[in-house]
Amino acid sequence: MNKIQIISDKNKKSQKIKLQISKLLAKANYREFNLIIVIGGDGFMLQTLKKNRDNNKYFYGVNSGNYGFLMNRFSPKNLIKNLSNSKMISISPLEMTVKSNSKFNKKYLAINEVSILRQSRQAASLSIQYGSRLIIKNLVSDGVLVSTPAGSTAYNLSVHGPILSLNSKKLSIAPISPFRPRRWKGKVVNSKLKIIIKNLNPVKRPISAVADNIEVRNAKNIIIKTNQKIKFNLRYDQSRSLQKKIKIEQLRKEII
Repeated sequence: MNKIQIISDKNKKSQKIKLQISKLLAKANYREFNLIIVIGGDGFMLQTLKKNRDNNKYFYGVNSGNYGFLMNRFSPKNLIKNLSNSKMISISPLEMTVKSNSKFNKKYLAINEVSILRQSRQAASLSIQYGSRLIIKNLVSDGVLVSTPAGSTAYNLSVHGPILSLNSKKLSIAPISPFRPRRWKGKVVNSKLKIIIKNLNPVKRPISAVADNIEVRNAKNIIIKTNQKIKFNLRYDQSRSLQKKIKIEQLRKEII
């Protein structure tokens, strides 16, 4: 059995947890093939997954950030037990292809969402196509969000998009502050077909396309599809699985 790899964020809290985990694993002589323990927040987990996308690895996240939706809670007392009993889920990312002022199309992966955002004080003017069908001819808004089930409780939920079950094979298309049509609430679509978003006025109304946290400015056409060839294998404690976290968010009532 191979030694477990530990990848940690650089902040003090993450480094402290890394040292504790290393000692606990050594004391228990715990080894597991192809397992990577990732210590940090959700952003660090997304970054680590993309860097290791060509490896057939299993990722167990330990939260040292704020909410840590993609992570597990650190419990020194139960770490070895939690690792041994953890359950795996596999998720596929979105692939964003952007045509901009550059001569070359740029491709990036998004595990949570692709955000199309206005780049100036002018609202964006966008058309949205799903497969061969035009969903909306002209959306005037601050932008639009295309979210995966794994990311549907993040930015998507903040713009009042629906929470999607992990096994739904759906994507959420949610407008950001829509002006025209003012009451368009977005759409849930099957993840099989491409979503094509066009900037209808790139000179006067420039937009940015963002894959999780990677931004391409002055985007003209954006093609978004689920890349089924890539699978990220995430491990979760039995009591705090990603499915359960999503279910909790679906049932949660906001307190104002």
